[in-house]
Amino acid sequence: MPLVTANNFSSRTWLVTPELLGVLNGEGYFKGTNPAWYATLGWTPAEIEQHMFLDFVHPDDHARTREAFVAIQQGEPILMFENRYRHKDGSYRWLSWNCVPEEGLFYCSARDVTRHHDNLSALSSREEEARFREQFIAVLGHDLRNPLSAISSAIRIVSREPQSEKATQVLDSARGSVTRMARLIDDLMDFARSRLGDGISLEKAAQQALADSLRRTVDEIRLAHRGVTIEETFSFTEGVMCDADRLQQLLSNLLSNAVKHGDTSGSIRVHAIDQADDFVLSVANSGEMIPDDVMGNLFRPFVRGEMQASQQGLGLGLFIASEIAKAHGGRLDARSDPRETVFEFRMPRRA
Repeated sequence: MPLVTANNFSSRTWLVTPELLGVLNGEGYFKGTNPAWYATLGWTPAEIEQHMFLDFVHPDDHARTREAFVAIQQGEPILMFENRYRHKDGSYRWLSWNCVPEEGLFYCSARDVTRHHDNLSALSSREEEARFREQFIAVLGHDLRNPLSAISSAIRIVSREPQSEKATQVLDSARGSVTRMARLIDDLMDFARSRLGDGISLEKAAQQALADSLRRTVDEIRLAHRGVTIEETFSFTEGVMCDADRLQQLLSNLLSNAVKHGDTSGSIRVHAIDQADDFVLSVANSGEMIPDDVMGNLFRPFVRGEMQASQQGLGLGLFIASEIAKAHGGRLDARSDPRETVFEFRMPRRA
């Protein structure tokens, strides 16, 4: 739930946005709702929060809404899910939902799309698809990013003042949560663009300091995981035609995957080389062999395999890395045996 204080931007967003914002707990009860609920549905926060959310859902939408709730309880975000909610006057409003799980709570944003459903027959399917694509990207890019930015700013301001040890720990925890949420939003933005037809955006150029960029990414992962040993060998010729920021993102995702699933007692090995007319970047780690049934689904979104309870994420890292590879005219492959697991990205140097 956004920080609700008198003077920060997130509280103003919470109060004035026309979107229905709410924080849902694992039992299906809203623990916080913004004023847009009353403006759209006529219910006060107290009336909303004393009933399970399904009590407001149209009977014909119960089954699939329940399925969506089970999915988000299992860690999957809900994107552009539509159902009908009962207005206090007995009528129903169509709502389009986006919900993201985080630490046992579900952060929800809903938009009233009743007018869209009323006028659907007057719209062509192409116009409708474009409108929803723009709307969805706007929701992620604005309605989620801006409150998060306000929270981050508030944490920085408070951190400048002397704090007790306990308060410092709380601020560090909050800062970590903001970082994780920002990463989740970035992943969802890339996922949305990929699935809605826009693809992964690139700004390609002949890179003259790609090795330095990749080393910075390795250093960032080292800093975040001090107990992990990462060895890098970069022996390629500069001038690769690519988007350096996207290749850093690809490498970061592969390294994060190796940290999560590899044997931390061994080292992670990063290699970047020239091979004929290709640029090849690989990440290898020791650990258990990936089972065949998991190997076949590695690059599917929201498929994470068996993960420890402490591991965070939506299961989008490898999918997005694969999409970045495709956007460069290349590919991302994986191989695994009892000795090591290797992810290899290959692309034409002059793509």
